[in-house]
Amino acid sequence: MSVAVSIQRVAKRFGSVQALDGVCLEIGEGEFFGLLGPNGAGKTTLISCLAGLVRPDSGQIGVKGFDVQDDYRQARRQLGVVPQELVFDPFFTVRETLRIQSGYFGLRRNDDWIDEILENLDLAAKAETNMRRLSGGMKRRVLVAQALVHRPPVIVLDEPTAGVDVELRQGLWQFVRRLNGDGHTVILTTHYLEEAEALCERIAMLKQGRVVALDSTRNLLERFSVHKLSLRAEALERLPEAITRRASFCEGYLNFHLGHVDEVEPLLAAIRQAGCPIREMRMNATDLEDVFIEVMRGQDESLAEEAGDVR
Repeated sequence: MSVAVSIQRVAKRFGSVQALDGVCLEIGEGEFFGLLGPNGAGKTTLISCLAGLVRPDSGQIGVKGFDVQDDYRQARRQLGVVPQELVFDPFFTVRETLRIQSGYFGLRRNDDWIDEILENLDLAAKAETNMRRLSGGMKRRVLVAQALVHRPPVIVLDEPTAGVDVELRQGLWQFVRRLNGDGHTVILTTHYLEEAEALCERIAMLKQGRVVALDSTRNLLERFSVHKLSLRAEALERLPEAITRRASFCEGYLNFHLGHVDEVEPLLAAIRQAGCPIREMRMNATDLEDVFIEVMRGQDESLAEEAGDVR
């Protein structure tokens, strides 16, 4: 598989913050690639470097063989970026906005493709509406349309469905899947991990500017395969610390990640013995959210060990 995006030893510091710390990635042509991480992990900084909006302190980035600094014009033509922020010009209609965006890339008579984008993003009825009159979700659709207007071979979606209704989300992914099927490389960052699990063939996870996991989605799920036990119980204040340390608490449920089913009965017995009657219980298969939590937790422990070694 040919390489669509090459990121080699990229580092970037903002004052005392090391936003990127030697990131290395190669993304193949036609891949649907996920870039995940908690807030502040460096995802948006990496995308900004890829788009040429931020200059890295060191390292190299190439898009379809064009260096983003030395061949920035050609590299930029290969890339369509949907940013997190809602940035728009309030003086133009949706169609005018897309025509102007086409002009930035020297494209004339681009209305047939613009019409197709508008139709697929459910924007056709808003084509002659001024941008400032659109809802937040509609404005985000226009950002997606702007990124696609020059038919870039590499599409970067930075939280594209944040604040977007379910209907648009489904329509957007259907369109993006089609583009990916036609050979476009797609790079996605999202906090909706179920989206990444369903869409992405391969995933990189970032933590504090470093790649801490990189593998196919399938391999990640298999490697971190655990049994997730969720339960509701009473008198949780009676639980011993040895049990609460193993649990996460979400929406009224105690959640435990267990390596083997043999751990279930001893855990339940310990909870009952502590005087906490169990009222509801369920077992779930591993999903990408479980993997993400395990990777980030493991990375935190590694960093703590490194700090201990330094001391």
